[in-house]
Amino acid sequence: CLFFMTANVLEEDSMEQDIESPVAIHQPKLPKQAREDLPKNLNKECAKRKIQRYVRKDGKCNVHHGNVRETYRYLTDIFTTLVDLKWRFNLLIFVMVYTVTWLFFGMIWWLIAYMRGDMDHIGDSTWTPCVSNLNGFVSAFLFSIETETTIGYGYRVITDKCPEGIVLLLVQSVLGSIVNAFMVGCMFVKISQPKKRAETLVFSTNAVISMRDGKLCLMFRVGDLRNSHIVEASIRAKLIKSKQTKEGEFIPLNQTDINVGYYTGDDRLFLVSPLIISHEINQQSPFWEISKAQLPKEELEIVVILEGMVEATGMTCQARSSYITSEILWGYRFTPVLTLEDGFYEVDYNSFHETYETNTPVYSAKELAEMASRAELPLTWSVSSKLDQHAELETEEEEKNQEDQNERNGDVANLENESKV
Repeated sequence: CLFFMTANVLEEDSMEQDIESPVAIHQPKLPKQAREDLPKNLNKECAKRKIQRYVRKDGKCNVHHGNVRETYRYLTDIFTTLVDLKWRFNLLIFVMVYTVTWLFFGMIWWLIAYMRGDMDHIGDSTWTPCVSNLNGFVSAFLFSIETETTIGYGYRVITDKCPEGIVLLLVQSVLGSIVNAFMVGCMFVKISQPKKRAETLVFSTNAVISMRDGKLCLMFRVGDLRNSHIVEASIRAKLIKSKQTKEGEFIPLNQTDINVGYYTGDDRLFLVSPLIISHEINQQSPFWEISKAQLPKEELEIVVILEGMVEATGMTCQARSSYITSEILWGYRFTPVLTLEDGFYEVDYNSFHETYETNTPVYSAKELAEMASRAELPLTWSVSSKLDQHAELETEEEEKNQEDQNERNGDVANLENESKV
């Protein structure tokens, strides 16, 4: 944001300077007070740009691990490392592993034939080679492929006069089975990963805050686009906000649990049609003291996590999304998407993200509770207050009467003194 303002200053300064001056123009640094006195619209734009998500809308965590020195830990769990790689690297490794093993064993088959002198007796019917019809490295490479993949064309075969070849055949068969199991298993797990299933679990674009059953609630909507259901689906939410403890410790991106029905069982979902997940803003809620005017000033993020088992495969699936303060609408509700048709219910996903405005107080839940308590207080202690007021009036009247009596006694005494004189 400072770039556009400083650019204008530089242009005005350059007009006054000589064009042929070799002195380079450096961008001036504005003092802190000048930065604070920027126009409000620029400050707002800068603030919007500074908002950094912890979890993106598509569910991917916006966290990068740097300066990891113990990289050997990735090799100890090589299977998970290969599964987590991108598809282009995974396919490259898949092809390279098979190609390297074929070339390696092909080279050994060729060396055995060369050491035995089979290359010098090509076409000699009296000579028994280690591998029949092996006349070079290319034929040794093809024989390695046939051995490891158990193709067995029958043109190149190993003879019983080559013990070292028999041992190599056993070794290649065992290692080939291990390579097949490892690589095919890796590809199968990567193909059947439930990440793709999570893409058909959708969250509403915005979260809303409105009244529900006389209580201020934070709500968002979830839905499943597939006809196959998520078994044992559950929902939970986290508030991501930096805090400072009473001892002065600063905790960046502190995670606070948001209750979405854990104690009542409402967090366990039967996700057949879109559901609205509600969080009651009470004294245990982190939004207890946040009002409509204060909400845009808060630097917070709500991360919602939906997880369950895929009905088709039985694998655990997790879908994530997040809401920042600009995506939380105060005083809105979600548009209904479920309608009753002839013999079935129909879900209109065109209205899944739509909201409409509703009458909602702009005060925080704490302020609303205090207002409600003040409204109820006169009803509870009206009788006692009246009695206290009546007693106070009686005491005041008694004091006034005592003062009047004292004044009268003083006047009478003065008259008696005057008469005596």
